[in-house]
Amino acid sequence: MPHRTIRARRLILASASVMSLALLATACGGSGGGTSAAPKDFKYLSVTENTTTRTALTTLSTTTCKAENNALPLKVETIPQAQLDQKLQLLAGQNALPSMFAAGNAPALTKQLAKGGKVADVEMELERLGVLDQLEPAAVSTIKALYGGKLMALPYEYNIEGFFYNKKIFKENGVAVPGTWDELLVAADKLNAKGIQPFSASGAQGWPLTRLISGYLYRSIGPDALNKVDAGTAKLTDPNYVKAAEEVANLGKKGYFGKGVGSIDYDTAMNQFLTGKSGMFYMGSWALANIADPKQNKVGAENVGFMPFPAVKGGAGSIDQYPSNIGLAVTLGSQNFNTETGAWVSCIAKNFGSTALKDHGTITGFKVNTPVKDTNEVAGTVRKTISSSKQNVLWFEALFSTKATTISNTNAPGLVNGSVSPKQFMETVQSALGSQ
Repeated sequence: MPHRTIRARRLILASASVMSLALLATACGGSGGGTSAAPKDFKYLSVTENTTTRTALTTLSTTTCKAENNALPLKVETIPQAQLDQKLQLLAGQNALPSMFAAGNAPALTKQLAKGGKVADVEMELERLGVLDQLEPAAVSTIKALYGGKLMALPYEYNIEGFFYNKKIFKENGVAVPGTWDELLVAADKLNAKGIQPFSASGAQGWPLTRLISGYLYRSIGPDALNKVDAGTAKLTDPNYVKAAEEVANLGKKGYFGKGVGSIDYDTAMNQFLTGKSGMFYMGSWALANIADPKQNKVGAENVGFMPFPAVKGGAGSIDQYPSNIGLAVTLGSQNFNTETGAWVSCIAKNFGSTALKDHGTITGFKVNTPVKDTNEVAGTVRKTISSSKQNVLWFEALFSTKATTISNTNAPGLVNGSVSPKQFMETVQSALGSQ
């Protein structure tokens, strides 16, 4: 599922207000709602927009997990993502959450459900089932970063971010793969001097630009840069934070994003890169599906490489700390978690990663236990990177309120076209954070 339709809207769709969460807490209480009859099926509440997860689960129900399905049949129900939070609140109040469900559009709702005893202790249950080791450490790190240090979801999707680059363009123009920010600027300057647009980016969406700000913050200040802002021990208006916005603004000032970046949408930016009109494209690993599609990728998958956000000289961050996300999280209901449900979860943990990769080319946070041939070299590179990564970080707006997220995304184009100064940008977003 394209990032623009699910991932980029995740926080913007977060509709759980303070009032609704308070009502939810009252409805949930703290007891978990008591006991109930054993479930007659393994019910999964999914969002309509995400077809991959439920398709892969359906495949498992007729193959590797057939025995588990015979004991507790898989039943999938769907709901539009925009209606998800309201539906979950209603089901929680009725003590009727299913065995497995798409978590709220923002972590706050799932945390509240867990506080009310409605969400299973995922880590404890996976450990009890002996399958906790079937989750990639990087995925576990990402989930815990989102949910206050607790493993509250399963990684049916897992994406890391970095720069995809055109290997052919780099080679023909004598550009080495940059390892530092200064080297990245040198590479961009070389390409620009040859009449090649250094970067593709969607200013219309905004978040592809703000991802560069957080990338610089994580490398310069360290992996806790935005946690400090969330905790109130640092502000985006602090000089070392404004510096990150200045660096990204300078990329726009030098023309490295090409003309009219503020009006370029996600598809256009993707097309620029896949047709050889730019040398680099900062994006998440969900772009692998586009890269593998010969109808879209005119430069050839063999000519696409992947590199991490470069190091900042003297910075406290590490080049092997990748921004990551798990798509729309999926969690487990506590009320229906029994032996049959556990058997299903165990089978999923052991087999979902292989099935999703083989049938859909989708990288998940589950280990791939059955050998699957990668669709291309860059997909293999990303998979190896995920397997070797031990600590991951979040994205710029991950811990922001809905209001601050919207303000950040809508002001990002002005940052790179010069109509908004770096200081103004950070002040505007910080002000929105202060009012949440």
